[in-house]
Amino acid sequence: MTDIAFATIAELSAAIDARAISPREILQATLARIERLEPVLNAFAALDREGAAADAAAAEDRQMRGERLGPLDGIPTSVKDLIAQRGLPLRFGSRATSAVPALADAPSVARLRAAGAVLLGKSTTSEFGCKAVGDSPLTGITRNPWNPAMTPGGSSAGAAAMVAAGIAPYALGTDGGGSIRIPAALCGLFGIKAQFARVPVYPASATPTLGHVGPLARSADDAALALGAICGFDRRDPFAVAGPVPDFAAAMRDRRPLRIGWSATFGYARPDPEVAAICAGAVARLETLGHRVEEIPALMPDPAQMWAAEFYAGAGTRLRGVIEETPDLLDPAVLAVLRIAVAQDMGAYYAKVFERYAFREAMRAAFAPYDAIVSPVLPVAGVPAGRDMPDGWDRAAIVSWVAYTYPFNLTGQPAASMPVGVTAGGLPVGLQIAARSHDEAAIFALAGGYEAAFGPAPRPAMDCATG
Repeated sequence: MTDIAFATIAELSAAIDARAISPREILQATLARIERLEPVLNAFAALDREGAAADAAAAEDRQMRGERLGPLDGIPTSVKDLIAQRGLPLRFGSRATSAVPALADAPSVARLRAAGAVLLGKSTTSEFGCKAVGDSPLTGITRNPWNPAMTPGGSSAGAAAMVAAGIAPYALGTDGGGSIRIPAALCGLFGIKAQFARVPVYPASATPTLGHVGPLARSADDAALALGAICGFDRRDPFAVAGPVPDFAAAMRDRRPLRIGWSATFGYARPDPEVAAICAGAVARLETLGHRVEEIPALMPDPAQMWAAEFYAGAGTRLRGVIEETPDLLDPAVLAVLRIAVAQDMGAYYAKVFERYAFREAMRAAFAPYDAIVSPVLPVAGVPAGRDMPDGWDRAAIVSWVAYTYPFNLTGQPAASMPVGVTAGGLPVGLQIAARSHDEAAIFALAGGYEAAFGPAPRPAMDCATG
């Protein structure tokens, strides 16, 4: 087996099955790596050594009895601090929240437990998931293992940092406007939000019509295994997708030619030329695999204001008491956009709601000729840690700079980030793959063929524990 730190789920699972290693030994190595890297990365909002030890001991008992629960049994992971995990506080990256432990798991966490996962604790997030970078007033700055001077992105900051750094093979994140795909791109990972409500959400998100839960991993293979474990209907989520869960792992082996649309800008984004060139190179490689590619210069008008009206109105309404009574507890950049959102009148808000319905239908029609549409995930390859956005972007809109991700939260379509290259400055670049409604299989088929042909994504060039 390869080094535990960068072993895949399949490799770790096979080693456990063969009794070449135990879940407790894996956890011991993981905790040792956390000790070295956490002072630099700051990826954990809460590290649960005791709970993880109990999980690993139970997994080892099953290992010795030959009764493993599946490929995730005994393998470490973490849960973003926007998702409830029994026994740990749900702080949302905010000083305005309670430190009282959650009484119950979210459905996704309960399913990881049922699969035998070893839960390391809660990963960091920007405050209430409201920024696309990795800092919050509660936990401070989380850093990117590719270069600790850079942000890992947000809001699933800690999840991305720890997976990229070899602490866990996958981690659970959320995505209300790109918060899985953004840090996946900035950290050289595969991250996917499935069809809206394919993974049920409970308790209700502050952005209930936009929020998704999904995995970040070092490969599409690992993401397929993790995603398959957390999907499925749950009556507590009124939007939950009913019916059988697709076989994402099987889709990874699908090599049929696909019809792909390629859009470098969507018609409004301003990508860095190097990022655009790396993504164009990946698209050319897809063509060599037999996929039919058609360029789409202008896919849509920028829906940033439509998205912001809904996302920040939800978060702002949930936080109205804090905004009015203790605003100093909030991140100033987050406070500014929440105040704007809650000040909109009912007519303006519902005008945006109906615009969203029209936008969803326009996107359904735009995707009809294609199995997937690909683009850059982000217009840039990096943002300095501690900044809200790259230099030269509108500081009045703390998320609109991401440009490519939030449209597919408005539509609910499945979308993923796949690592496709590294800049001359040593930072990874992601290609976004968006599929038609309910067709995650197309994403995994495309990613599976790409990974098989061109190999795994590179690791960070620097071990941030040693410099």
